[in-house]
Amino acid sequence: MIKWNEYINDAKEDCPWLKEDIEQAEVWAALITQIIKRREELGISQRELAQICELPQSSIARMEAFTNIPKVSTVMKVIKPLGLKLQLVNT
Repeated sequence: MIKWNEYINDAKEDCPWLKEDIEQAEVWAALITQIIKRREELGISQRELAQICELPQSSIARMEAFTNIPKVSTVMKVIKPLGLKLQLVNT
């Protein structure tokens, strides 16, 4: 049986047109994972974070469930109270 990481790597190699989409999804997944991790470290519920950010709790839930890609403005509202910052780097 092929492992997930092997499948993704094969897909990137076999489908150059898909590689960029996969890499963008990986970046978003890493970002959202860090947001979830930090929220849990602080012991803040989704509902509490939403109230602090003045967002609906459903927005936090959808973001954390990876059911939508949030706007950058939404990400900025969420990361500030978590003590995080968005940083862009050359790759």
